[in-house]
Amino acid sequence: MDLPFDGAISRYFREGAPKEVRKAIEKAGKDDILTKSYPYRAELKGKDYAAAMERLQIELAKMQAGLKASGQRLMVVFEGRDAAGKGGTIQAVTENMNPRAAYVVALPKPTERESQQWYFQRYVDWFPARGEIALYDRSWYNRAMIEHVFGFCKPEDRARFFRQLPEFEQMIVDEGIIFLKIWLEVGRTEQLKRFLDREGDLLKQWKLSQIDVDGLGKWDEYSAAIAETMEETSFGHAPWTVILSDDKKRARIAAIQTILSAVDYKGKDAAAIGKVDGKICGGPDLRPRD
Repeated sequence: MDLPFDGAISRYFREGAPKEVRKAIEKAGKDDILTKSYPYRAELKGKDYAAAMERLQIELAKMQAGLKASGQRLMVVFEGRDAAGKGGTIQAVTENMNPRAAYVVALPKPTERESQQWYFQRYVDWFPARGEIALYDRSWYNRAMIEHVFGFCKPEDRARFFRQLPEFEQMIVDEGIIFLKIWLEVGRTEQLKRFLDREGDLLKQWKLSQIDVDGLGKWDEYSAAIAETMEETSFGHAPWTVILSDDKKRARIAAIQTILSAVDYKGKDAAAIGKVDGKICGGPDLRPRD
């Protein structure tokens, strides 16, 4: 089987990955948690996950019906390291939703015209109308992290972004939109393991991009950009919720619980939603210090 990007990920694993990362992946069992600082040593059992998700899916359906009836708007920004599980988490949220009123915003590289506009403009075009849910798979935070790490923006552009951001997100909240920012954090070893899995799976190769490949050796640069962004942008009116996503099952449950907890709707069942696991879900301080 031909590997995407001429097998660049496998080559990095053999030749460029830190020795301890390579050894941990080679020794890992199927359900092992590879990040030493993660509070659990094995993934959540499938039957426990299925039972929790069955309850949560019912609550999500009730929440969407409540938003439609009340005209409330919900917007959730999903950010995180590459392969942290953003797409799978969003899919778990929308699995049983009416797609006419719940949509995913995953914007490609800006067009020539978009690159000449106000930076936030193309994201504003996708804001939810009454009764709608907009889920952003990456967002304007590209400027603070990806564009910065790869030199796609000038330092003054990033500085302007940080100056404008507090008021921009305050306007979202003032407009009455229920606004959440969720950061999925994955360890370096687990990230590389997921990249290798994608590289060798025809059904998942589409998830890989040139940015993923080029970013393999930029873990430290990403870490610095993430830490600075968290410090600069976790506002009182728009705080970050950080979820440790080395176990995708636990991460998806925590993300859905976070969303459900933020919305009032008819028939809301707190017992069915359950308590968010504080060991893997909290504020920016939950992120490991790289």
